[in-house]
Amino acid sequence: MESLTRTLRSFHEKHEKIKHTVHTAWRYPLPKWGQYAMGCVYFTIPVVGGWYVMQWAISKSVDEIGERGEKLQHKQLRGYGNKTVIDGKEEKVGAGGRYGGVNLAMSDSSTQENNRTMLKALFKKERKRRKKENNEQQQGNQVYNDGAET
Repeated sequence: MESLTRTLRSFHEKHEKIKHTVHTAWRYPLPKWGQYAMGCVYFTIPVVGGWYVMQWAISKSVDEIGERGEKLQHKQLRGYGNKTVIDGKEEKVGAGGRYGGVNLAMSDSSTQENNRTMLKALFKKERKRRKKENNEQQQGNQVYNDGAET
């Protein structure tokens, strides 16, 4: 046990000595272009690394569930909010239900219907706006084409 303690203490001392050397003797003030270059490097590494991690996660997701979820056993949501179907029975999950846990956010059927109605109205308004925008654009193109012919 004493040799392990001695080894760990020696490792710690050597590590501290290296840290001190790196942070004092090896410091070199960079010119503005070097500071900019290092800033770009320090910014780019996590961004590029994160992009590669996301690509890996996407490929694993496609392998597991398919491109559009075709490998899933259940393609539709069964139950809602704090209720789910387990072994053919609808059961409560989360706090106070099966498996314990936290209170889950849920909405009753009237809130769901209200949300559905508002979303439908929003989509209808957006479709009208886009249709109007397309008509105006086509009229502008027609006026431009008519002017070019004369």
